[in-house]
Amino acid sequence: MRIELFNADLLNFVELNTTGDNDDYHRCDVESKYLDSVVFYLFQPCFEVANNTYDYFSGTKYNSRKIIVLRNELISNLQRLESLSGSAEFIDLVSGRFMGNELLAEFENEDSQWQKYWKEYNRKIIGVNRDLIDLVEKCAFDERVLWIIGY
Repeated sequence: MRIELFNADLLNFVELNTTGDNDDYHRCDVESKYLDSVVFYLFQPCFEVANNTYDYFSGTKYNSRKIIVLRNELISNLQRLESLSGSAEFIDLVSGRFMGNELLAEFENEDSQWQKYWKEYNRKIIGVNRDLIDLVEKCAFDERVLWIIGY
């Protein structure tokens, strides 16, 4: 599992695609970024609130009408992550998200002592959140459509 955005050569499950328009996109484009699905689920509520037609298994677009709403949701999520003060709060937040317990199990599989280093895991998740905000802001500034496609 990777807690970061990555390129198509390490494709896992969720594509963040900025190559399309309001009607279509170029699947798995070289410019696309990808996020491990179990990590994406930490951010999924932001995407669901920003677009009530969000569907993991089909392309969901965030155009000029939805992109600022998504940005605001991601900023709120970032503030929640940055406010965590202990491993119990971190575990509560992650386990409260869809597939959160699976993510915690992956942490445990990678390192049985991960709870001692929960701040490092949270720091990486915060980094992804910031990268998502940057991507969304770039879409807003460049008037591009962001497509989210789950695999």
